Amino acid sequence: MTSAHDSGHARADEGHARADEGSARADEGSAAGAPGRGYVDWGMAKATARRLVPPGPRANADQIAELVGDLRQAAQRSQTPVAETARLQTPDGGSPVLVVDRTGWIDANVDSLQSMLDPVIRKITAKQDAKHPGQATAGIRKVGGKVTGGEAGALMAFLAGKVLGQYDIAPQGNPRLLLVAPNVMQTERELDVVPADFRLWVCMHEETHRVQFTAVPWLREHVIESARRLSLDLVPDIEQLPARLQQIARSIPDVVRGTGNGLVDLFASPEQRAELAKITAVMSLLEGHADVVMDDVGPQVIPTVAQIRARFQVRRRGSGSVDRVLRRLLGLDAKMRQYRDGARFVREVTEQVGVDGFNAVWTSPETLPLPTEIEQPRDWVARVHG
Repeated sequence: MTSAHDSGHARADEGHARADEGSARADEGSAAGAPGRGYVDWGMAKATARRLVPPGPRANADQIAELVGDLRQAAQRSQTPVAETARLQTPDGGSPVLVVDRTGWIDANVDSLQSMLDPVIRKITAKQDAKHPGQATAGIRKVGGKVTGGEAGALMAFLAGKVLGQYDIAPQGNPRLLLVAPNVMQTERELDVVPADFRLWVCMHEETHRVQFTAVPWLREHVIESARRLSLDLVPDIEQLPARLQQIARSIPDVVRGTGNGLVDLFASPEQRAELAKITAVMSLLEGHADVVMDDVGPQVIPTVAQIRARFQVRRRGSGSVDRVLRRLLGLDAKMRQYRDGARFVREVTEQVGVDGFNAVWTSPETLPLPTEIEQPRDWVARVHG
């Protein structure tokens, strides 16, 4: 374990708070030979993120050990009240809970991103080669695997200092709940909240995501495939790339001023924006549902939940001007809207048809809310319940 006198910063314990080499990191052997490896240097992505990620808060060995233990206990305590409040039945055993440091989160998420995108890269190259035989590989390699990997690493470094917890749906096949120890400690200090209450509050939100994906068997694959289809569709043909880059350059000032929707949306045609809106509606549902369940459970077991919620809402808006600009460029402002719009949808539907009536949303992909229904919950109730 690395304590404060070794590095001056809180780092995850090698045995407990860093993603276990065998479970939270994709198998290095299979990753090394993965298709598409030459187009994105995933090793460079990890190395860049590790180099750029900011250090965590200062803490001694006892504080780190207490934090890790508290998070593990809080994750366990969250399971029953969340399942009972959501009225969703999860299979026995569940997914593993891993308390990780920032580098552990980076490793896990780069591996998941690689597993998500490698099938997309294969299809892109096949599509390009069918249109321009022998040119697809050369065209994509112009971007440079190391450049692309470095850009992905820079993004991961930024996010690794922000994320408190995550249910990693892990396209490589090993879903798990990740709790990022140094970020939890840093945030609870910044917000000046009761540590034990805040740690349980964070676990409540992430446990709701675990319940969503384990109680609804088709949901994980639906989200993965939807993201892959959109990723494939968003990549322009090589001959379209110059015009698309000009479009992005013209649009970035609007994003920075707060009138745009993030870099991903800059790539999208009207048809692609419609598909993106469908995925966003699902994400709004998942995030909003987690917030509602967390708040419904909270007062029963977390005495200071109202204070935590109020202070955390301010944090979600970002801090300094640079942070706000990055959030806009990355589309994180849109994620904040997902929490708000999704929570309103869940509450209004529940008021009309109750929790069991709301849970009809998990019946099939066809019962998920459409983008317009997130904004008009009554339309979803009318379509699904008649």
